Formats: sequence, structure tokens, C-alpha cells
Amino acid sequence: MPARSAAEKPDQGEVIAVGPGRRNEAGERIAPDLRTGDRVLFGKYAGQAVKVNGDELLVLREEDILAVVER
Repeated sequence: MPARSAAEKPDQGEVIAVGPGRRNEAGERIAPDLRTGDRVLFGKYAGQAVKVNGDELLVLREEDILAVVER
């Protein structure tokens, strides 16, 4: 993957669904900090694009979110 230049800005999107969270090493569930409707910033190459009912969506891990800009 090529190096990112300082001029590249992160992408922005709206959270439309949030999973139950990840599990820690002890198997306990860690609830996500994100909520449906949050506007977030994420890196240009973050996540995996998928098509659902003709819509292209981006599936991200919470670790890929750079910031919540609006709740």
C-alpha cells in the first residue's frame, strides 16, 4: 500500500448499525462506544466494502474509527 500524504483527509460517514462488541481475552463482552446515527471519521483505506440490497456499505471495526464528530 502506498504511503499516505499529509494532504489526504479521512473519510466521513454515518453509523447505521452497531454489533454487540468484541470479546476480551477472558471471553467477556466489551460493549462498543459507538451508537447508530453517530457521524464518524475513518481512514481512507479502513474497512471492507460490501453490497447489501444494492447499497454499498463499509464494514469497520471500532478500532478503525478515528473520531466521532457528531452524536
